[in-house]
Amino acid sequence: MFRKIVTLAALTAGGVMLSKYFRKSHGSKRMSTVEEAVEVNVPVSTAYNQWTQFEDFPKFMKNVREVRQLDATHLHWRAVVGGKEQEWDSEITEQIPDTRIAWHSTRGAKNAGVVTFHKISDSSTRVMLQIDYEPRDVVEGIGDVLGIVKMEIRDNLRCFKEFLEGRGKETGAWRGAVPQQ
Repeated sequence: MFRKIVTLAALTAGGVMLSKYFRKSHGSKRMSTVEEAVEVNVPVSTAYNQWTQFEDFPKFMKNVREVRQLDATHLHWRAVVGGKEQEWDSEITEQIPDTRIAWHSTRGAKNAGVVTFHKISDSSTRVMLQIDYEPRDVVEGIGDVLGIVKMEIRDNLRCFKEFLEGRGKETGAWRGAVPQQ
């Protein structure tokens, strides 16, 4: 009996959350924000250098199928989102070595974000990621409400940590700067 009550309460809460979500987004686009962080046991320059290797993202981001760097500030992405393959282009709007990388999409799936690198010690770095995105349909909206995107981002950061700590060094580096636009 207790399990039935808990299940009913969970379904009711989920229904209320979905109802609020769809009322809030009806007729207008709704951006969502996810913030996650991970502590990586490598120096800040190593964590930053690896993050600049965008074409290596599929090695630790499970839903990312491909990232092509078109030039110093433009990327083309192919990933599975809400069970469907999507493509989009993005532009790096700010890049400060060992500190931060900011971007926004220019075509396709609407998103923007920033990743920052914080020195904890000579051999430890906190990587903080904030992503703003727009769910494009009901499936993505439900995934957003249920926290699936947040869980995927948390898992991607954990995989980044395992990938980098397992190697002990970055696969490459780009030390150039992109001034804030």
